[in-house]
Amino acid sequence: MKNDNFIIAEINIKENEINKDIRIINSFEEVKRENKYLKDDYKCKNEKEIKEKCKIKINNKEIPFSYYYKFNKKGIYKIEYLFIGILTKVDYMFYKCNSLTNIDLSNFNTQKVTNMRSMFCGCKSLMNINLSNFNTQNVNDMRSMFSGCKSLVDINLSTCNTQNVNDMSFMFFECYSLTNINVSNFNTQNVTNMSYMFSGCYSLVNINLSNFHNQNTNDMSCMFSRCNSLRNINLSNFNTQNVINMSNMFFECESLVNINLSNFNTENVNDMSYMFSKCYSLTNINLSNFNTQNVNDMNKMFSECESLLNINLSTFNTENVNDMSCMFSGCKSLVNIDLSNFHTQNVNDMSFMFSGCKSLVNINLSTFNTQNVTNMSYMFFGCESLVNINLSNFNTQNVINMSFMFSRCYSLTNINLSNFNTQNVSNMHYMFFECNSLSKKNIID
Repeated sequence: MKNDNFIIAEINIKENEINKDIRIINSFEEVKRENKYLKDDYKCKNEKEIKEKCKIKINNKEIPFSYYYKFNKKGIYKIEYLFIGILTKVDYMFYKCNSLTNIDLSNFNTQKVTNMRSMFCGCKSLMNINLSNFNTQNVNDMRSMFSGCKSLVDINLSTCNTQNVNDMSFMFFECYSLTNINVSNFNTQNVTNMSYMFSGCYSLVNINLSNFHNQNTNDMSCMFSRCNSLRNINLSNFNTQNVINMSNMFFECESLVNINLSNFNTENVNDMSYMFSKCYSLTNINLSNFNTQNVNDMNKMFSECESLLNINLSTFNTENVNDMSCMFSGCKSLVNIDLSNFHTQNVNDMSFMFSGCKSLVNINLSTFNTQNVTNMSYMFFGCESLVNINLSNFNTQNVINMSFMFSRCYSLTNINLSNFNTQNVSNMHYMFFECNSLSKKNIID
């Protein structure tokens, strides 16, 4: 009887892999035996199902079921996976099958499958994958599905039905070579986790997510982090009303020039640390619609945005923020910044906050409440163009570290420290180091 439920793959055996155990299939239990950190969740167990329903042929010759196979010579081999009955869980099925180069799943029946977590994770040699007839209508978990597929250049998911998926985190994580990805038919209405979804897609230049509906998503941390080549991104339909974590969301998007976040609802976000850090090409960013009332962490939010010329933070509510360390560090093109609306009564760390803002001429800190700050080290380090700074409102009673605070402020001529209380400061190391334009008489204390 002809089997119409099968997968065909190719594997490329290299000289150094001859007569060694080469992984050709996997299961959750097998992965757990090698990775003790995995939770022993009975819902994920699929070893029995795979072993009982899968027959394997290599170059048309059937072999006893095994996770590994020893190939006696180098070259390309054809592997057929023939299924008796329909599988319901295929999570980790090809996990770290490092030598697989091509997989054709166009004849694989997945109509009852509910879990595809890490299905192709770590298939670092995989260059082609055919998902043309993939039935994913019952799948709820796609976490890490293609994670670590470093050789995959193109992937067409236009036929995938994702209406029941709730987890897409790490889905394309570190797909270094991926240049095209079609997710135009993705239904994301039930997805709660999109963290690290495209993180490390170094070669991805454009991505259209205009069809994404994210009303139930709560985690977008690192979603596009390290997408170094990404120049354009359409987030016009993003509904972020329930997102609580946006940390590292665009971290190291080095080529991103413009980004429109005008529709972003951030009222429930509590973490924006590293959100735009190392967006080297970003020149302007309008965050006037941002509601930051619940944010507690802004650490490195704009750090090393070295091309940033303008930034509108006029609507920022910072009353719950406790960490502003390195917030604008390395923004070397920023000339002016108005923080007059900032309320900082709960901030405890302002170290490196403006460090390396070498073009900064004016800065308004008149509303800064620093009563709980303990660390001001390197706060204005390398603000080479700053001429005057009024810190007369600063309450420094709890500060213990002021090392390098104004170091290398080469142009600084006047500074008002009249309210500085340094009784608890234990470190003033190089506090005014290389402030060559500053004389004692210009320091009001």
